[in-house]
Amino acid sequence: MNGTDVMKEERYKKVKFGAWVGIIGNIALAVIKFIVGMLANSRALVADAVHSASDVVGSVAVLIGIRAAQLPPDRDHPYGHGKAETITAIIVAVLLFIVGLEIAIGAINAFFEPIAVPGIIAIYAVIFSIVVKELMFRYKIYLGKKYKSDALITDAWHHRSDVFSSIAALLGIGASIIGGYVGIPWLVYADPVAGLFVAILIGKMAWKLGSESIHNTLDHVLHDEDTEEMLQAAQNVAGVFKVDELLAREHGHYVIVDIKIAVNPEITVEEGHTIGKNVKAKLMEDEYVQDVRVHINPYSTEKE
Repeated sequence: MNGTDVMKEERYKKVKFGAWVGIIGNIALAVIKFIVGMLANSRALVADAVHSASDVVGSVAVLIGIRAAQLPPDRDHPYGHGKAETITAIIVAVLLFIVGLEIAIGAINAFFEPIAVPGIIAIYAVIFSIVVKELMFRYKIYLGKKYKSDALITDAWHHRSDVFSSIAALLGIGASIIGGYVGIPWLVYADPVAGLFVAILIGKMAWKLGSESIHNTLDHVLHDEDTEEMLQAAQNVAGVFKVDELLAREHGHYVIVDIKIAVNPEITVEEGHTIGKNVKAKLMEDEYVQDVRVHINPYSTEKE
């Protein structure tokens, strides 16, 4: 196994572990919050539990996407399967939006039903959830950025949305409990109001993550400032007179480079081919570059 394969295997193990952290953590939080929410009569906490349960589905989808992205290139997919992670990110964003919609409907219906004051135990459950979710977010966003995993980054922000929703739930539950103690009946509706606010936050987050993932799926190329080092590296290869064009396409966690180089028109085809191989080898030194397609042009000072 060469150095590149070792790095790929390490990436897969780390990202897969991150997905499992999300699955196990979300299952535990969803069960705890749902049970406490039912016992404490807190709609906001139950809504928050549903949100955590949706994170389980999202983390499972991430795990499947990560496994698919590891598959090597084949005849039908010569550029590899890296976009499987980006597609997974879109699926997670859609699930997130659906959960937000369901929470909003439940919160609105609550205004037309009798509401009981939540129990104080709901406060402790929400605080516990905020701490755990923030730790999960920080860990997964670190892994996602380090290993360029769209799916893991989206799942991390899924956790951060849960932090926001839990904070909103905390405020709503607290206001509802205070209203019950001081005799202000209308404050009891702070709980479903918090649930509605949570739904809006979730919907906004889902839209942002989904639009970014769709953008990356549509053969997005890196901007000039992001490919400057690649351009300089190719131009410094012996025999390259000029780089006519360099396009680096993102395929999930790796990049495919299409480059056109200009060489001396008097050299042999074999010599031009060797220069092209050297350019490919130089660019492939970047661990995130999986393949380089080189086109050789004859150098000319005339403007085309």
